[in-house]
Amino acid sequence: MDRRKFVGHAGCGLAAFVAAARLPGAQEKEKQPGAPPPPAPARKRYKIEIEIHEARPDTWCHKKGDKFSYPADLGKICPWLQGSLHDFLVALSHGATLPWKYEGTAYEKVIDPDGVTTEFVRCPDPTSNLVAKITRTRV
Repeated sequence: MDRRKFVGHAGCGLAAFVAAARLPGAQEKEKQPGAPPPPAPARKRYKIEIEIHEARPDTWCHKKGDKFSYPADLGKICPWLQGSLHDFLVALSHGATLPWKYEGTAYEKVIDPDGVTTEFVRCPDPTSNLVAKITRTRV
C-alpha cells in the first residue's frame, strides 16, 4: 500500500492518539486548572572522585595515585582519558549504577546505591596502560 494512502486511510494516523486518550488513567495525567504541579522528587547528590589506579611509570600524562575531583578538576585530565570517562561520569552523577562487577579481577567494583560505588575506566591511548577508578559517594 502507498504510504500516503495508508496515513490518510480512515484517519489511521490519528487513531492511535484517540485510542491513547481513552486508556485508563489518561485523564488523570491531564493538569487540573488551578492545581499546583506535583513536587519533583529530591535529587540525590554525589561527590565524585577520580584516581589513577594503574599507569606505566614513564607515562607522560598521569601517574598512579593522581586524584581529581569531578567536575572541578576536569580540565586537569588528559583529553583521551577525559573522553573515556565522560559517559561514566554523567551516568554516575545522575544516580545510575552499571551492573557488571568484574568479580575476581583487580577491577572488582563496589556497588552500593546508598553509599559508595566504584567504576573503572581504561584510557584509549595504547601506550599509557592507564586505568582510572571513579568513586561516587552519596552526600
